[in-house]
Amino acid sequence: MDKELIINASESGVELALLEGGKLAELHHQKTNNNFTVGDIFIGKIRKMMPGLNAAFVDIGHRKDAFLHYTDLGPKLRSLIKWSNGVINGNINTHKLDNFKFEDEIIKTGKVDQVLNKRWPILVQILKEPISTKGPRLTCELNLPGRYMVISPFSDSVSVSKKIQSSEERKRLHTLAESIKPKNFGIIIRTAAEGRKVQELHEELVQLLGKWEDVFKLLKVETPPSKLLSELDKTGSVLRDLLSDSFSKIVVNDKEIFNDIKSYLQSISPQQVNIVQQYNGNKPIFEAHGVTRQVKASFGKTATMSSGAYLVIEKTEAMHVIDVNSGHKMTSADVEQTIFRVNLEAAEEIARQIRLRDIGGLIIVDFIDMKNQEHRRQIAKSMEDFMRKDRSQHTILPLSKFGLMQITRERARPEIAMNTAEVCPTCNGSGEVNPTILLTDDIERDLTSIIQSRPRSVLTLRTHPYLEAFLKKGLFNIRWKWFLKFNKWVKIISDTDYPLSTYKFFDENDDEIRLDA
Repeated sequence: MDKELIINASESGVELALLEGGKLAELHHQKTNNNFTVGDIFIGKIRKMMPGLNAAFVDIGHRKDAFLHYTDLGPKLRSLIKWSNGVINGNINTHKLDNFKFEDEIIKTGKVDQVLNKRWPILVQILKEPISTKGPRLTCELNLPGRYMVISPFSDSVSVSKKIQSSEERKRLHTLAESIKPKNFGIIIRTAAEGRKVQELHEELVQLLGKWEDVFKLLKVETPPSKLLSELDKTGSVLRDLLSDSFSKIVVNDKEIFNDIKSYLQSISPQQVNIVQQYNGNKPIFEAHGVTRQVKASFGKTATMSSGAYLVIEKTEAMHVIDVNSGHKMTSADVEQTIFRVNLEAAEEIARQIRLRDIGGLIIVDFIDMKNQEHRRQIAKSMEDFMRKDRSQHTILPLSKFGLMQITRERARPEIAMNTAEVCPTCNGSGEVNPTILLTDDIERDLTSIIQSRPRSVLTLRTHPYLEAFLKKGLFNIRWKWFLKFNKWVKIISDTDYPLSTYKFFDENDDEIRLDA
């Protein structure tokens, strides 16, 4: 299945749309002022101990203290604290762990106040971004991810992704990892490493150890709370985790990001550098590639499928609930087979919606009731297959006797919520607008005023596609009449984000001309 990555850079941040087979599968948004990303490593300071929660609150510079639960401390906590304190005090002068002596592991059923003290500096990594009123969630089990592997300081294990199905390949990769693994570092081999040579794995290992050395150097000089290592930005992390031979196109509208991506691809996958394209069209990049239309169709309470069946997606405080409705599809004589086909189509769309909206926590799906046990089994298996593309950890339970399926999914960042309904900008919800027959008169009046005040400007009119088509309709159309009247050609560009009766004029620098200024 062909994959395309469309990147829209603006002043507020960067939006990334992942298309699989032309369908919108994932949507990411990174704000320019976002200082807390999953994977960032901090030296923090313990603010408060909460024995009742078996957790501690840690100051890492966020407006709300971050949450560190006992279960996220990791068995090697004492070794981590010993090493970080040794670096801060100047007793440890190398990032290598070859001669580092491990401390005893903490027990799984211990208490947080038995292993941590208030005001201690502590080395932590963000596990979950701030969600709603909660601060970030932390872990002391540090991981440094690359494209082919993840390394874990203070560990000694080697594991290979279970998604690599060939037992021979898994054994080969396990042997390679054992041969290059530094002492007291664990390695997890990722799915993308399948078929890779030892040289490629070793080169990435050297890069990841370089990051660990950067953490060491900053730990020596920084005072808590302070960031020691930033995870890749959203663009880089998506490319690192998703890039494969199935990527056919990466399109970006920003020259700087375009050059950064080309450099990044040159280092990790030189044969794919040519798939990167810089977009210079007149339309917004998301509109030109059909992303805007899919966003408006995919978000909201109801998601309609091509067959006419639809999903109703509701969020409660405790869970998300998804109801499958057949629409007009139940007209077939073979009702049981029709129900199965609708549920199968719904399962694929549900898997897409969960990824797209980044829904986490507990999800309850109410499929249309099926009496055939084989159909029920196939729906459960199909849902597992459709969810395999999802990088977040998830668990899917078989259908209950009431036709309900329970899904749990890791929640690492806030859910993507978009209100696709539009309030009429003309009537502000009153239901009444000025006579539309006078709309072209209003445009011409504004055009006259602009030409009188700035006769040398190159003008562009942006408006809804329907209005654009009306202004260009016919051989001797309204735009030609303007040309003959004002001796100036007005460029007209459509934008589906504009409401039907909205229009704006722009100059040659693409700055909006405000008549009320």
